[in-house]
Amino acid sequence: MADAKVIPFDDDRSRGSAQRSARRRPAGGNRRKAEPAAVREVPVSPLPGQQKDGERRGSARAAEAGQEPLTSQEPAAAGGWERRIAGGLAFLRRRVTGDYEVDEFGYDKELTDQVLMSMVRPLYEKYFRVEVKGIENIPSEGGALVVANHSGTLPLDGLMMQVAVHDNHPANRHLRLLAADLVFMLPVVNELARKAGHTLACAEDAERLLQRGEVVGVMPEGFKGIGKPFSDRYKLQRFGRGGFVSTALRAGAPIVPCSIVGAEEIYPMIGNAKTLARLLGFPYFPITPTFPWLGPLGAVPLPTKWTIQFGEPIPTDGYPPEAAEDPMLMFNLTDQVREQIQHTLYKLLVQRRSVFF
Repeated sequence: MADAKVIPFDDDRSRGSAQRSARRRPAGGNRRKAEPAAVREVPVSPLPGQQKDGERRGSARAAEAGQEPLTSQEPAAAGGWERRIAGGLAFLRRRVTGDYEVDEFGYDKELTDQVLMSMVRPLYEKYFRVEVKGIENIPSEGGALVVANHSGTLPLDGLMMQVAVHDNHPANRHLRLLAADLVFMLPVVNELARKAGHTLACAEDAERLLQRGEVVGVMPEGFKGIGKPFSDRYKLQRFGRGGFVSTALRAGAPIVPCSIVGAEEIYPMIGNAKTLARLLGFPYFPITPTFPWLGPLGAVPLPTKWTIQFGEPIPTDGYPPEAAEDPMLMFNLTDQVREQIQHTLYKLLVQRRSVFF
């Protein structure tokens, strides 16, 4: 075997020094063009201003390539936290000084967007994993009346529908829900409902909101819907006397049917303690497989998978003004909305793989 030749490390350093010296020679000198594979560029520290520009360009190129940027994200993260802290302090200052707007119904847009929506959104995104369909059927501007089924023992479906409209609509529209009298009789719930934009379920308030160009939500089943037994799940109850149709006709606002699947199973109502409900002044007192047997733990809803679908709008602006007083027309439109919601519920139930997935 031939003897192996030992190459000292000094030779590598000398060759590297020679190559670097060759690169530093001025233009016009006699030098041989180096092969690209043999050249190792030495990183040069840019100036502070240049470094930021380079990082921005590198981040943009990495984003276009679908890769993580190579530059450090710590300064950007620090700046993001600083902006959040500054925004939070500014929000608190406005709340303390009273420098915020509330409309005639008590709606506080800033508080709703920054606090109330943020409190409900984890339940919407992580717990119920709400899937929204047909959000484009809600107009980008002008008034619209969203009519939905009501279920779930507790009215969480209204809150989920409110987040669905705000977070998924291209115009980030706010849904103004019409609530029952009981909501505004409860001490803390009353204030929160007013701040979130809810108002009393009466024709006068609904018509004023629609004429102002707001998206109004109504659940005509009322307590009959959320208080029905589990055996009647996804069977729509009576829609009242069609008052919501009359309101939409007066305002000339389209009616958008909405079907909600998943809310029926969060509190399976297997019984109703009517005597206790009368003593407490409630329309019903639910008995579920977990409540009241497990105490406060029984009030935790089951993590069902939700789907909210907004159907094609039913226009009302083509009717004459006196149509709002036509009982036959109101009956026909009410039945049309109810049938469309019920048909969509059946279709979504057939497509659903599981209650929880």
